[in-house]
Amino acid sequence: MKAKSTPMSTFVLKSPFLSRAHRLGPSDDEMYQRTTVSVMQKEPGAGTMIYSYSSRGFNIDGNRVFGPCALLPPAVLQWNVGSWKDITVESLALFHMLEPQIEILVLGTGGRSERIDPKILAFIKSKGLSVEVQDTANACATFNFLSSERRVVAAALIPPPISTELE
Repeated sequence: MKAKSTPMSTFVLKSPFLSRAHRLGPSDDEMYQRTTVSVMQKEPGAGTMIYSYSSRGFNIDGNRVFGPCALLPPAVLQWNVGSWKDITVESLALFHMLEPQIEILVLGTGGRSERIDPKILAFIKSKGLSVEVQDTANACATFNFLSSERRVVAAALIPPPISTELE
């Protein structure tokens, strides 16, 4: 089976694990072949997957979501925060009220991992949830990994600023 080549100008980050790739140059052509991957069919019951992100929002299971969002099994909702500074106990209330209760909440704080108020994290943990706070790129990868393992996971994601995106 031969892989389909694509020009670098049309490269879009679409890995289910959203890892940053080495940008190939003319000297790399002999060592690497450019390929694309297409998901023909998702495994039944595999859960929600984040296919890409940008400063405007996310591509979740082929649907575009603009701005910050909350991914809950099995819903995707707009999350009304402007930045990581707006994360409060109230903005996270939905996550500890779900039935069945989620195991892990993955917080994506934008372009870099930010410190959330320890009182907020302690409150969420007191409700029986584990919390992972990461930059949005890593939060997307963590969510996809946990979702693929069929863990009961939710995510609260803030799009990264333009300067942290792949070109």
